[in-house]
Amino acid sequence: MTGRGEPPEGPSENPSGGEDEYRSLVFDESFVRAARLQEFSARERMGEHARAVRSLPRRGSRRRHSRAGIALVVLIVLAFATAVYTGFRNPYPAPVGRRAEPLRTTVIPLAPQGPVPGGTVASLLADGPATGHRSGASGINLPPVRRTKNFSDSQVTMALTTVKDYLVNSSLDPDVLTGGVVRPVGRLLDPDQTAQFDRSVGPPAGGGEDSATGWLVRFDPAEVELAAPDIRVQGTLSYAETGADTLEVVSDHTFTYVLRPAVPGPHRTDGASLFTVRRVLHFLLDRQDIRLHRLEVRNAYVQAGPQSCSAAATGVLRPLLAGERAAARGPSGTDPYATGVPTAALCGTLAVSSPNPGPLRAPDAARSPRSRP
Repeated sequence: MTGRGEPPEGPSENPSGGEDEYRSLVFDESFVRAARLQEFSARERMGEHARAVRSLPRRGSRRRHSRAGIALVVLIVLAFATAVYTGFRNPYPAPVGRRAEPLRTTVIPLAPQGPVPGGTVASLLADGPATGHRSGASGINLPPVRRTKNFSDSQVTMALTTVKDYLVNSSLDPDVLTGGVVRPVGRLLDPDQTAQFDRSVGPPAGGGEDSATGWLVRFDPAEVELAAPDIRVQGTLSYAETGADTLEVVSDHTFTYVLRPAVPGPHRTDGASLFTVRRVLHFLLDRQDIRLHRLEVRNAYVQAGPQSCSAAATGVLRPLLAGERAAARGPSGTDPYATGVPTAALCGTLAVSSPNPGPLRAPDAARSPRSRP
């Protein structure tokens, strides 16, 4: 008889039971927690295309993600702080608020000493005083550009380019000269001067500070027209600082136009004549003007002829054409007791001494700065 506790086949070979036999296959709790895979439950495995196991996130992954996020935030804060610091350390001072002043204009008619000579377009340009002058915008050349104390090379170049665009639009554009178009000129002005410009070029053109011919060259299309699109130009540009935030540019150019009467029908081939306009303009540009491609026209000093001394040349220039003479009487009288804008007239005599006269300078004309070492 066997004992009550023994199996029928006799005692097992391992009296202590089967634990030691499977001890190497039993996983402790730490091993289970470190496992990367976890078996799905029976209910989960019943689903279609269910995998037997799923991956578990590594311990500490959330901690690593949080550390990466903190590092990203720190980098963003450092970049923002660097940008702010760089802004405060900008070598160029911040722009100072400044309002543009009204344009001051002087227009002087030049009266011929005799009848205005006429001729063909080719002969007038080949043998006249504008021989050797360049054609159109090619006659408006930028000076050598050097940085100033407070303006970089690129800023000086941008300022000079804006001035050249203004000269081209106001002195060479056929639509401006005889078509009554003003937008190409007005869009380059500082907004503070827009109201005065609109008053000057609008009908009727006033006198004094509201003279349209200070802003641009304009003829009455009912009286004259361009005999040729070839406009000869000769002159200079110069620049200088007038403050830490202001650059002054002075233009001094002579424009020679070939005109003829605006009459219907065919024209005489030798019925053209020359008309000369010399413009000395002072411009001011601050940093914002340079950035926005605009300018302030501070002074305009204009000589134009042949015209009669009595010609009212504030709204449009009034050329004398081939064969015409200046009026015998001089400028209109000036009443010192009259009120309102002064209308004192100035007049000169048109006398061409050489094909290439020396530069005309208005008072206080600026000069280009010396090169820096």
